[in-house]
Parts: sequence; C-alpha cells; structure tokens
Amino acid sequence: MGAAEIARRLGVGRTRVNQLLKEDPSFPAPYASLAAGHIWRTVDVEAWIAEHRPDLPPPDGQ
Repeated sequence: MGAAEIARRLGVGRTRVNQLLKEDPSFPAPYASLAAGHIWRTVDVEAWIAEHRPDLPPPDGQ
C-alpha cells in the first residue's frame, strides 16, 4: 500500500504519513521504494494501526 492509501486509512494527509515515517520509530519501514514513492506491506501497516490507533475501525471487507 502507498502513502495515499495509508493516509486514507488513518484519516490524515500524505504529509502526516511522511512525518510518521521520519519521526515515529514504531511506524513500519517501507517494504520497497519505487519511482512513485514508498510502498508498505498492508499487514505491517494494519499491525501498527491495531497497536497505535485501536479506535479506527477495521479496513473495508474485514
């Protein structure tokens, strides 16, 4: 998943996702960096959300 998808999932902007990446050591590291930007494994992001943002509902379809 990319920064835009993470931002939508968290209800924040892409800038905040980049801040989390730089400032929060618990935020998952990107799985890969492409020309279009970083990508993360969904399972890593969802695990971080479950621990740090338990107030958020599960993703659609779960």
